[in-house]
Amino acid sequence: SSFTLACVLGMQQAPQLCPPAAFGIVEAGLFRSNSLVPLNFPFVKILGLKTMIQLSPEVPTKAVSTFLAENHIRLVHLGLKVWKPDTSWRPVTDELIKEALEYVFDRNNYPCMVTCPSGVHQSGVLVGCLRKMQHWSLTSIIVEERSFAYLSNTHYVNEQFIELFDPDLVNL
Repeated sequence: SSFTLACVLGMQQAPQLCPPAAFGIVEAGLFRSNSLVPLNFPFVKILGLKTMIQLSPEVPTKAVSTFLAENHIRLVHLGLKVWKPDTSWRPVTDELIKEALEYVFDRNNYPCMVTCPSGVHQSGVLVGCLRKMQHWSLTSIIVEERSFAYLSNTHYVNEQFIELFDPDLVNL
């Protein structure tokens, strides 16, 4: 194999670039993803991230926290700050999306990655609300959202949240 040949010749093998399963480019300098695992680190490193916005209450693993610190990537953990027990149909709170969008609209945070455990639910709603603020048609927003949520049966509540989201909540 090429690995064996590289070892025999004393050459270093290039790191394997493995993007997160639900990785996507939202726009230049803005990415979305499921939670990172160490296999993703070489890929994520080449993105040159400045900020990672965590939208769920889960605490990043020690490996992820170390990776972020070593690569000078600021973690903005909004999921802990504005998460509330779900007592309604809403997949996320208005406060979470409002605050996350304010970070997304601040270009000082770029390059930036938005994450949640699946890369579908909170991240998908955030991107859908961003698209709504960019005046995309609801049909186009839903097509994009479904391209990531194809394995989920909860995309209907995500779509409803996006449709009902009030862009005036966001301070630009």
